[in-house]
Amino acid sequence: MNGREDFDLQSFLRRFGLFIYTGDPVGDLILLEDEVRELYQLGMIEKEEMLEALGALKQQYKKQT
Repeated sequence: MNGREDFDLQSFLRRFGLFIYTGDPVGDLILLEDEVRELYQLGMIEKEEMLEALGALKQQYKKQT
């Protein structure tokens, strides 16, 4: 992969059945970040994939603010 631009965040989230919608886009991103960290802690994803997902979430956060 060539950095966060190529990381397909939606596919990643779908892979684990992560669908969060509270009506607050920034709040949703915070909840998703917690979920990604938990996937890593449970050993379901590798560190590199966690970092890519968190980077993609950070980009989404910047777009929202």
